Amino acid sequence: MKKTTAAITAVGGYVPDFVLSNKVLETMVDTNDEWITTRTGIKERRILKVENAGTSYMAIKAAEDLLQKRGIEASEIDLVLVATATPDMPVAATAAYVASEIGSSNAFAYDLQAACSSFLYGMSTAASYIESGRYKKVLLIGADKMSSIIDYTDRTTCIIFGDGAGAVLFEPNEEGLGLQDEYLRSDGIGRQFLKIDAGGSILPASEETVKNKQHYVFQDGKSVFKFAVSNMADVSALIMERNNLTNEDVQWLVPHQANKRIIDATANRMGLEAEKVLINIDRYGNTTSATLPLLLHDYEKQLKKGDNIIFAAFGGGFTWGSIYLKWAYNS
Repeated sequence: MKKTTAAITAVGGYVPDFVLSNKVLETMVDTNDEWITTRTGIKERRILKVENAGTSYMAIKAAEDLLQKRGIEASEIDLVLVATATPDMPVAATAAYVASEIGSSNAFAYDLQAACSSFLYGMSTAASYIESGRYKKVLLIGADKMSSIIDYTDRTTCIIFGDGAGAVLFEPNEEGLGLQDEYLRSDGIGRQFLKIDAGGSILPASEETVKNKQHYVFQDGKSVFKFAVSNMADVSALIMERNNLTNEDVQWLVPHQANKRIIDATANRMGLEAEKVLINIDRYGNTTSATLPLLLHDYEKQLKKGDNIIFAAFGGGFTWGSIYLKWAYNS
């Protein structure tokens, strides 16, 4: 009996229309295009300006794009996972609302949060449900409205993040394609270096926390960069080694889009030439949970059935890891 693997069979994506360029940021904070581009690789990012719209708005758009391309009904979906660091609201699961809005009446749904590693962890979760044989179609969406938690007077964070959403569908595969291996890690030391101080159970929202801007993202850039460079590169090299993959065996690296220098360091450690590295950070910035699926969405036509793909991410917590996947279709 052949082993059932979990393969990605469709992708979808959505980015807002509004473009926040480096030139515009120059008028908002003390920075300039050359400084941002040199240190991050970012030229512009998308910002959701639709009134009263949150992360679910983009997640729904990405899901609808996927369903239309795959040619299936939302009612066929068994499970909807939304990987996000910016849910619409506390307590009520964003995924439940997304599932209802797209018409996934036969699915259950929940959110998954691991900062910038959320989608990567979501891939592991979705694949496990498929491999168990219990479910046939799992919709995994990575979506974040980072503009909702960014202080646009803080030049250390406002230059980095953007809004967006991407979605993938996992289905059973009998050809040996799909998710092959994973190496996921976390370390609570990162709690102090990338966080939002207020709004949780330790420091609930108050007039004082709002006044002190404690509901915005804080990042110790140097510490995060140091950990991200070493850990993303390490796990990517490790997963190649334990699957006996050389740089020639790997067709694509799909890296979290946090910083161009981190991406380059990871590719260099893997021995991959630039042509094998998927990048869109210059256009979208860091969309957190959406970076990996948006890369798949943007480069879908270049991915070929059987391609060996390495995914890598690093996020707050700290959380990080790498996944080895064989692409399952030609678009």
